[in-house]
This record gives sequence, structure tokens and C-alpha cells, in this order.
Amino acid sequence: MIGATAADVGADGSAVMPAYDPSGFWDEMAEGPGRIRPHYAALARHLATLGPDEVARRQRAAELSFQSRGITFAVNQGQEGVEKIMPFDLIPRLIRPDEWHRIERGLAQRVRALNLFLRDVYHDQQILRQGIVPWELVLSASVYRREFRNVDVPLDVYTHIVGSDLVRDASGEFFVLEDNLRTPSGVSYLVENRRVLKRVWSRIFHDYEVRPVEGYPQDLLEVLRSLAPPSAEEPTIVLLTPGVFNSAYFEHAFLAKAMGIEMVQGSDLFVDDGAVFMRTTQGHQRVDVIYRRVDDDFLDPLVFRDDSLLGVAGLVASYRLGRVSLANAIGTGVADDKAIYAYVPRIIRYYLDEEPILPNVPTYLPTEADDLGYILEHLDELVVKSVNESGGYGMLIGPHAPQADRDEYRQRILADPRGYIAQPTLALSRHPCWVDDHFEGRHVDLRPFVLFGREVRVTPGGLTRVALRSGSLVVNSSQGGGGKDTWVLAE
Repeated sequence: MIGATAADVGADGSAVMPAYDPSGFWDEMAEGPGRIRPHYAALARHLATLGPDEVARRQRAAELSFQSRGITFAVNQGQEGVEKIMPFDLIPRLIRPDEWHRIERGLAQRVRALNLFLRDVYHDQQILRQGIVPWELVLSASVYRREFRNVDVPLDVYTHIVGSDLVRDASGEFFVLEDNLRTPSGVSYLVENRRVLKRVWSRIFHDYEVRPVEGYPQDLLEVLRSLAPPSAEEPTIVLLTPGVFNSAYFEHAFLAKAMGIEMVQGSDLFVDDGAVFMRTTQGHQRVDVIYRRVDDDFLDPLVFRDDSLLGVAGLVASYRLGRVSLANAIGTGVADDKAIYAYVPRIIRYYLDEEPILPNVPTYLPTEADDLGYILEHLDELVVKSVNESGGYGMLIGPHAPQADRDEYRQRILADPRGYIAQPTLALSRHPCWVDDHFEGRHVDLRPFVLFGREVRVTPGGLTRVALRSGSLVVNSSQGGGGKDTWVLAE
């Protein structure tokens, strides 16, 4: 495998695995043809002892395990609305301890700064008054909730669960591509990827000490308990789901079961005398903390969308009174608005008086005249993103787009400059993946998960998402992407 050396051959002296060409991009596993990065050496030696039939057998076993455990996601875009098994590649991604230490510090720094930004923009707004972030950029954001000006939240923490997307470019440096501070998903696949790989290929763990990820649900439960109102000695915590047709419903059920809490829908809850109650077979039960996987707009038909059937009438009033706590807090979306993202380095310097540990990807804002001119002149080189879309939708990858699509986005940007950003097309790092009967490089990113209650905690690992389509830069599962296990190696 990967340019087999004398140590990586079969008993008959022939290479056991097909060759793998790592050239063209930063490769996570290989420094070049026949040169394995040192922390991957033991894994490469193990893979070299297996033939293609054995690798394919284990890949099929992993897929059957995902199917039997119901590890799925739903594609709700378009008319099909189908549920699919999460694609999985069984070759793990390895992260050195020194790399992880920097990622961990950088994410903790970022989450603390964004949390301070949220408290500020919903209270004194000093960062706006001093011109560090433009007033109009924040106040014009569709996810800025004016209804929550001067509303205090437990522990002064808004961002309890965060999933930031990291990419490694051609130089090998990690960048933050975007932050997800509303209802980030994917952590269930992080845990299940590890469980499945241990089940179908336990031997590859023997040469490594890998930091565990299975404790995430209990860490999350501890954070949720820390948010309970002071009057709740034994808080009742529930997970609020939009229902079975939501793309992340498997994750909702997984986390509720793992934490030992009830999963509810809006119709299971009601508000009485300012408090939230859950309907149960034993009667009504007071609810103290809601881990909500329902977007702001659908939480309460009395405040946001009056046609919502997913939320609870009166929930916002109870929240404002401090009778119930929500994770994440209402209004966090303004801090992960893709236009605000461009200002995160300034936000870190302003609140923490520190230089950012993890850099941003250079970002152009059409609301700035110079940036607008540059974007329109270089649409064939840039990635253009809608600030209100996610999951790989509402995006133009200029170098791969036909002229008609670039012309359409030109008009969209001119009609709504606040609605878009543009970034250089990054040469995302690649990782070997099993494709049919051989290894090929596929582009990857990394979504680590951060919890913030009384302290910041970064789960050691993350969901490595893989663009399984050859040449694709889009890793989202809704766009044909999959995942692989991520190993953070112990010191």
C-alpha cells in the first residue's frame, strides 16, 4: 500500500495493497509517493498486510453495522425526502497531539470570544459603538433577535454546543472555515464511527493510544444540568426535536437515549403560569432545561412564525422569566452569520486581547465596495456562499461552475450584497479512502465539537467529513459526502 516498502510486502515478496498517489494536495497520511507521515506508519504497516478482498469485506461489515443500528440522515431538499445510511470510510484520520493541542486552544479561544460578542450585542453593544464590527452588519442580520435585548442567560453563556468546521490547506495549516452556534449536528456520527470501527476492525487500534470520544453525551448532560434554574434541585431536562422528518432525527434520538432524558416534540410541552410542563403518562411534569434542536423561527408561534407547529406557545415568555433554560440560547445565530465570520479575528482581539490561534479563511464582503469589485471580477476563482444557507446549498464554486451559474450569482450578489460572502477556493487536504477495490484520495474537513457550561471542553476528535465524489470539494452528507473516524493520539 502507498508505495510499499520492503517492510510493507506480502509473504511472497509482492506488494499486498494497490499503490496510492498522494500528489497534488496536502495528504493527511503521506508526505509523498512511498513516504508515510511518522504517526501513520503503524497504520500503514497494518494495512499493507491486507489484500483488497479483506479491506472490502471490512468495509461491507461497517456498512451493514451502520444499517443495522439505523445510523441515518434524511435528505429533505427536493421532492425525494429520503432517509439514507450515513456513508462511512473505514480508514481513520489521525491527528498528532501537538496539532490537537493547538486546535483545542484555538477553539476554546474562539468560543469564549463569540460568547462575549453575543452578550455584548444583546446588552451594551460596546463593540458596535466603537466601530469594531459595523452596526448595520449585526442589526440587519435576519437571525439577530431584537426581542432579546437585555435578557440575561444562565452563567452568561449563550453558546453551549458549538461545531466549528476546520480545513487544512495546501500548506498543511488548519483554518476555521465557519462556526456553527445554533443547532450544530454530527456528533452522533463522531461517536458511532468509533464504535463501528472498533467492532469491524479492532486490530488497527492495537498500535495506538487513541483518546476516547464516547463520553460526549455525559459531558453534554453535565453542561445542560449546569444551566438549570436555581430552584431546580433535580432538574428535568428534555431534548426538543422537530420530529422524525428532520435530517438529524437519528442524532436527536441517539443523544436523548445516551443522556437518559426524554425526547419530546412541541405538542408534548405546554406553558402554564410561566413554567413549561411535559405531558407524561403519570401526569404533567415540570421541565427545567430544554436542549432544543428546533431553530429560533419555529420555537414559539406567539413570538416568531405564527404558523409553526414545531414549538411551544409561551416558551419564549417562560425563557425570558428564567423559568426554563434553553441550549443553545435564542439569538446565537448572529455570531455564526457568514458575514460576521469575517470579523471574528477582530472580535477575539477586542474581547480577549489575544491574537487568534486558528486563522480565518480570507473572506470578501459584497457590502464593502472594494470587496464587491474584486468578487465580481474574480467569480471564476472564488467560492460564493449565501449567508443564510447551510449543508452545501446556496453555494457557487467558481472554478467548477458553468458561466450561466456565475452570471446568475453575479445578479444575486448585486441584488442582495448583505446576503453573500466570497472566499478563495481552498485546496482542501486529502485522505486515502477505500473506493471500489483500491485507495484514492478524497478531500476532507473536520468538525470538532465544543461544550461550554461552567467551563469550555473540546471533545478530543471530531467528525471528519469526506467528499466521496471524485474531485468534489463539498463534504456535506446532503451533497454526497460521508465520514470517517478521527483519532486524536495521546501524548
